[in-house]
Amino acid sequence: MWVPVFATLVAFAVPWPLWGVDRVVAGLPVWIWWHIAWLGLCTALFSRFVQSGAWERGMGIGSEATGESVEAASAATTDTRGAETTDTRGDRR
Repeated sequence: MWVPVFATLVAFAVPWPLWGVDRVVAGLPVWIWWHIAWLGLCTALFSRFVQSGAWERGMGIGSEATGESVEAASAATTDTRGAETTDTRGDRR
């Protein structure tokens, strides 16, 4: 589902309907407003993309790659002293 969405975003990133239009709104050319609105739309759609879990699946993170759920991977664990610690896989200290 996400491939056609992002392909459409790329195709319409250039304001083709405004090619050669010199109109100014609120002190800025209309094509600048196109880009402002387009970037807002891209931000909203990318946020939904990440929230849907597609980012993790595409990056191989989660149950498919490690054999455990994302919740289990990020859950706090208890160390030998009984103190609660968080999983820091991959973090360099």
